[in-house]
Amino acid sequence: MEHLNRRIESYWDGRSGALSRVRRLELDGVDGAAWRSLFKKNLPDDKNLKILDVGTGAGFFAAILSRLGHKVIGVDMSAKMLGEAKKNLHELKLFADFKRMNAQALDFDDETFDAVVTRNLTWTLPDVKAAYREWRRVLKVGGVLMNFDSDYGDKNFSACAKGKPNDLTECDAIKSSLTISTRRRPHWDAGFLEGLNFSVRLDENISHIVQRDNRCGYDTVPLFAVYAVK
Repeated sequence: MEHLNRRIESYWDGRSGALSRVRRLELDGVDGAAWRSLFKKNLPDDKNLKILDVGTGAGFFAAILSRLGHKVIGVDMSAKMLGEAKKNLHELKLFADFKRMNAQALDFDDETFDAVVTRNLTWTLPDVKAAYREWRRVLKVGGVLMNFDSDYGDKNFSACAKGKPNDLTECDAIKSSLTISTRRRPHWDAGFLEGLNFSVRLDENISHIVQRDNRCGYDTVPLFAVYAVK
């Protein structure tokens, strides 16, 4: 498990700069505006929420949520990604707290957050069940978990993703070693979360809402949304 975690971390370290540039384009365009609307619609009504952004990457969600007035803590295992996140929010004159942390073993007290958000993370986790249990643990009762991801498990990245050939080869190698790749999603996610006593709502494809900017080079696999209330 530890070797696999390091391999995944190294992969995201290598992609940090390129992904950060794409996220800045996304943030400033039509898709950034679409994400802001989506969060306003699905987050609890209270202002000044405390939100955990798991797998924050280059800080895209952290920037959007900070701009909406929420207190955000972004965690990631990739030190280079966290460096990009800090740089991006500094340049945007926004604030979030960033910590290097394993999404499957969080260093937070029970019921700390009003919301947990994550994007493009669970398909790369060695133990998604452990992650979901942890995210539930740190959520307050009535809090919402919002997971945005794609069902990459049975896909070949050379056919559906854009990137350097070696990046795609490493993607496929990592993906094939993960248990989550054998699940069909998001229905597996919904069933598991319901087993943890979440109330779950699915949107199986939000790509047409938040992936309209042709500059960003999105892949062709639908982006799904899981909204789970504790």
